[in-house]
Amino acid sequence: MIKIAQLSCGTEYSGVQYEIEKASRAVGAKMVYPDVEASQIDRSIRDFGFNPVSPQLKLMIARAVHLAEGRYDADAVFIATCFRCAEGALVRNELRRYIQEHTNLPVVTYSFTERMKANQLLTRMEALVTIVSRKELLARERQIGITAGIDSGSTTTKAVVMVDNKIVGKSWTGSGEVLESAQTTLDEALAEAGLKLSDLEAIGTTGYGRFTIGKQMNAKLVQEELTTNSKGAVWLADRQRGEATILDIGGMDNKAITVRDGIPDNFTMGGICAGASGRFLEIVSRRLKVEVTELGALADQGDWRKINMNSYCSVFGIQDLVTSLAEGNTRADVAAAACHSVAEQIYEQQLQEIDVRDPVIQVGGTSLISGMVYAVGEILGKAPIVPPDSQFIGAVGGALLSSGFLEG
Repeated sequence: MIKIAQLSCGTEYSGVQYEIEKASRAVGAKMVYPDVEASQIDRSIRDFGFNPVSPQLKLMIARAVHLAEGRYDADAVFIATCFRCAEGALVRNELRRYIQEHTNLPVVTYSFTERMKANQLLTRMEALVTIVSRKELLARERQIGITAGIDSGSTTTKAVVMVDNKIVGKSWTGSGEVLESAQTTLDEALAEAGLKLSDLEAIGTTGYGRFTIGKQMNAKLVQEELTTNSKGAVWLADRQRGEATILDIGGMDNKAITVRDGIPDNFTMGGICAGASGRFLEIVSRRLKVEVTELGALADQGDWRKINMNSYCSVFGIQDLVTSLAEGNTRADVAAAACHSVAEQIYEQQLQEIDVRDPVIQVGGTSLISGMVYAVGEILGKAPIVPPDSQFIGAVGGALLSSGFLEG
């Protein structure tokens, strides 16, 4: 059984611990807690270089030091603190850096609330287990045979057909009924490729509907989107060797993933509100009376500095939008401000949870919005890479990884 070392503060007092352990059991993992003697805590604090007030944060640090020194055996690390605690946030981020500098263990960090449920953690736990148990599969750089990938996303469903490391068919549609959307996109991708369903040697599914679709289509691979998307992104960007950061701004949640040689080693996902997602941009587009596909070109003509837009909450963000238009600001300036606001929030909330490594590969449907790509580049100080077919990363990852089941 895969052992995930838990470094946390406050989880046992809020009912969160039960949800963490429930999520880990669901993916066949076990949460473990490095043993530390009281006499070793002070020494660990001195070695780490920071002495927090909270005794539980001190214990977190001591457990991290034990992991780094090889005194405790684990396969991955889960670091969690309450989102209300500023000191906890500082320790959480510094421990993540410390673990990555001193070990090769994959790490995920999480800021929890008292209302957290196991399903909010499931993808994160599943990704940690995938990284540990399927490292050889994740390291593969080429697709072989005839395979398909289906990505059942919150907003759109995508399908890709690949033959011997080339995309030969692709399709997408708005996500509706899960199986119907998947079948439609797959049929269209096969038609473009000039192939039939019976020609497929393997199918890989990912996204929200991966289990339902995978069962219906007898998929060889049913895998969470963090590892699948990162594999598709580095393949499309031809960055499978070395380091990179994947930024996937989705319809309902966002993912920031660091990779080494195509394998994730740290990731964060989510956000406080839809104000930092593609959904907010869709709402803005409707209010500005343009298609979301046209929002980027409109934003390219505007100046975000003329408008103060708060997208930390999608409701208040739209309120700022309405107020700005009423004050006589142009639609272009509002579009630019909306893109910048989303990029700013992602930077402050998620890119602080990882060490951003060059190059940054921006993917997902929002990577087709030029104003969004420009805003991310402006905040990072360097333009991100947007590979061809960047919206198909999950489907590409599914097709590529599922071909690993054809060998032997």
